[in-house]
Amino acid sequence: MAQRSYVAFFLYFCTIIATHTYQMTERLIIADNQPLTALAVETICRQQQEVFGNGAQMEIVYATNKTKLGALLKEGKRSAIVIDYTLYDFVNQENLTMMCDLYRNTSTWLLLSDELTPDFLRYVLYQTSNVGVAYKDAPLSILRESLTYVMRGERYVAQHATDILLQQAAEAEHPKAELTQTEREVLKLIAQGKTTKEIAAERFSSFHTINSHRKNIFRKLNVNCAHDAMKYAIRAGLVDESEFYI
Repeated sequence: MAQRSYVAFFLYFCTIIATHTYQMTERLIIADNQPLTALAVETICRQQQEVFGNGAQMEIVYATNKTKLGALLKEGKRSAIVIDYTLYDFVNQENLTMMCDLYRNTSTWLLLSDELTPDFLRYVLYQTSNVGVAYKDAPLSILRESLTYVMRGERYVAQHATDILLQQAAEAEHPKAELTQTEREVLKLIAQGKTTKEIAAERFSSFHTINSHRKNIFRKLNVNCAHDAMKYAIRAGLVDESEFYI
């Protein structure tokens, strides 16, 4: 429960950050090595500049590798970085977050990728305050919104990333139980309303053996009665709901 609360607080904190007013960044750095994606990002960002309403033109540059990106950031201009981490030459996630932290006062990052693992998302978003996430397959309206945020120097965390973090926290709180094939079969019979004695007779097993299976199932599912075991098994997808009689 504490882990889910922490995730919820983190997401709320991201929302609070997004309510602040920031100056438009001076420079947009596109660090995506897919030419079509890079061109699309540049086109959308040029269109979105009118959102700021002050006629200012943001400098747009490209950085094809980490060395070039570092050199641009060292110049000290307030920069928005749009990067596909999965196609870039960072050694690992720690290497990325070190650079993000080093220039945290002058840079805002948007990780724009096809997919990012839950562990990667958790690490990067929790370790930084200036890195956001969006996905390349998102609707155009979402892509415009995410790019507008980063151009303003604001952190943007896509709903899909939020859902992944919450799902990971829920799974950590209630890990999926690993039942043996025999335990699955016994659970199905329990769900059909059969007693331990009836199950033992049907499976040509002793009462003690089936009772041991029953205890192991309840222990693994962290439940105390047959009804709760059935409900948990259905929610976790351990067995087919059509095989239950509740």
